[in-house]
Parts: sequence; structure tokens; C-alpha cells
Amino acid sequence: MLKPILIGSAVALLLSSSANAENIHFPEEFVPLQVGDRILESSLFSRIDDVELAPGTYQLKLKYTDLYEDDYDTHEVVESEPFWVNVTIEAGKDYTLVFNRAENAVSAKVFAEAPQVSLKAKSSAVAIPLSVVSNTQLASNKPAMQNTVPAGPSRPSQPIKPIAPINGKGMPSAPQMLDFWWQQATATERKAFLEKVTK
Repeated sequence: MLKPILIGSAVALLLSSSANAENIHFPEEFVPLQVGDRILESSLFSRIDDVELAPGTYQLKLKYTDLYEDDYDTHEVVESEPFWVNVTIEAGKDYTLVFNRAENAVSAKVFAEAPQVSLKAKSSAVAIPLSVVSNTQLASNKPAMQNTVPAGPSRPSQPIKPIAPINGKGMPSAPQMLDFWWQQATATERKAFLEKVTK
């Protein structure tokens, strides 16, 4: 009798902890790099399309990158320098980062110099423009940033892609596998792993 009660309590705890986090979806043209002081690590194997955050105010570091066709056979990648935006997450709302995509590479380069993005709640038709924070402003606001709510776990929204074989034997190398699984782990799992291997 005790075992079903314990299992039920564990499931309820897991559901309640995930219920406290709201989701921000990022279009493929934007890469989330950091939430406050926490670096978001992505790789070729797992791009971060969604970030879960508890309700609160955050500073997000993003990078814009887009691909445009020049001619039939050539392409041009347009990228911005990493930039920061302030976001406020409300309980019970999921969000999408939205922007006006440029029609050509020339317009995209102008956009990359001064990105303008908005945050749209999925339940709302109105997108709220986000203020872009320069690195200078961020450095002067560092003490205020420490009072923000810590970020929840991030997760890729797409299925995990298999690791490509490169060691000549049809299998990925051990360092590739370690990197792959490290990228999939949450901060808590990484901490537990580091504690285990340093004993």
C-alpha cells in the first residue's frame, strides 16, 4: 500500500514542478544563448527551440542568424552580434518570440545591426516589443540582475538527431558521445554527474 502512495506522490511532485514553468518558443532564425548568468548550451545535435522559465523577469542573450539565396546556386548567411532583451514571464502563459523577417539579404543585414523582436503570448493576438539591452547597460545593471528568478531547465523541441559516425567504424567517438549527452542533461543532472566523477 505504501509503494503506490509513494509513486503517486512522486508523479504529483513532477507535475507540479513542471506546472510552475512557462515556455518561450524561438523561431529558427534566433538562437537563445543565455538566461541571466546561465549559459544555454546547444550543439549540432540539439538546437534549443524552447526555454522553460518560472514566472518572473529575465534578461535573455540571443543571436539572429538567417539564410538568404543570392542566386540559384549561392546562399548568404546573415548574423547579428549577440544581444540582450528584457522579458517578463507571467504564470499560465506560453510565449513565442516574433519579428518581421527581411525579404532579402540587404534588409536582413540592416535588421542584424539593430534587431527588433517582440514577445507574443500564445493566447493573445498582441505582441509586446522587447527592449534591447547593450552590453554596457547590462554591466551597469549586474546587481539588479541577481534578484531575478533562476531559470528552469531548457529543452530542445525537436527529436534528438542521431550522432553521425566519424571514427571509421560506423560508431561515434567517446568524446562525441560525452558531449552529446552533456548537452541533453539539465543543470541538476550535470551537477550530480560531476559530483559522481570527482569522488
